Amino acid sequence: MRASGGSDPVCSDAGATQQIRSEVVRALTAQQFQDAFGAIVDNIARVVHGKTPAVQQALITVVAQGHLLIEDVPGVGKTSLAKALAASVECSWKRVQFTPDLLPSDLLGVTVFRRSDEAFHFTPGPLFANVVLADEINRASPKTQSALLEAMEERTVTVDGVRHPLPDPFMVIATQNPIEQEGTYRLPESQIDRFMTRISLGYPDARSEIAMLDGFGSGTTLAGLSAVSDAATLTAMIDFARGVHLADALKDYLVRVCAATREHPGVILGLSPRATLQLAAATRARAAVEGRDFAVPDDIKAVAEPCLAHRLLLGADRSRQASGAAIIAEVLQRVPVPLGT
Repeated sequence: MRASGGSDPVCSDAGATQQIRSEVVRALTAQQFQDAFGAIVDNIARVVHGKTPAVQQALITVVAQGHLLIEDVPGVGKTSLAKALAASVECSWKRVQFTPDLLPSDLLGVTVFRRSDEAFHFTPGPLFANVVLADEINRASPKTQSALLEAMEERTVTVDGVRHPLPDPFMVIATQNPIEQEGTYRLPESQIDRFMTRISLGYPDARSEIAMLDGFGSGTTLAGLSAVSDAATLTAMIDFARGVHLADALKDYLVRVCAATREHPGVILGLSPRATLQLAAATRARAAVEGRDFAVPDDIKAVAEPCLAHRLLLGADRSRQASGAAIIAEVLQRVPVPLGT
């Protein structure tokens, strides 16, 4: 994968992208989707050992066209997972190290006056890439964090009153340390809600840590990771997942699950309609991973916790990280599953 400042030709030319997408979609079967998905997961597993469920959930987020937040303590492989995911697909990507002095213009770009033609020209920032790695996003100031809001929701940025479209596909993979760490800023609720999925890696088991040592000694590192897919295949996978059938009974189930969080006594702010939409997209992607062109209740249950728990604003007597997942599990148990789906 290239780290150049320009857009990848496959991704930046809208007409060419649509033509390539159509050709690949016609040839893409459920088995080909699974093969492409498995190849990317296996490639990432070469450097991120023992975390297959987290890797799969991260890639489900990509296929569902969502943004991914990887939250955990330092040193467990958050950045390695983000970089390996970006490196496994051949399209444009940029990494931005978030720091307290990072400015919004450092992300969006600037308008510069050129004396040669006496006109203003827009110079794109690192957000103009298919995959943007926002490393330690909670170390930047709230002003800089807010610069991502429009980009994450609308896939555009506005600079000096002019809107600029971002490449297609576009996703943000952000990493952050827990908010109680020194020198960090808490992400605002509006930004947290824009992340389709939040995952944590945790510490590896002994066997995986030994594999990490062996890989480091043999040169099997992130720098040697090659792309196993391209932008055309990725957009085809996205379209395939988007076409997965979601029955009316399952749509009703999704709405009732999200509505139940808004009435929960331990929740101050329940799930937004955006959460319902993103849960549906993740459900479709998970069904495609399982080799089906239709979703079932188990698909919803499999992606509910990583897609929903981080969005809940809990009461003062509850911890977001400790109880968010528990509330989602409680809601899933309480809301009746539709029969015959």
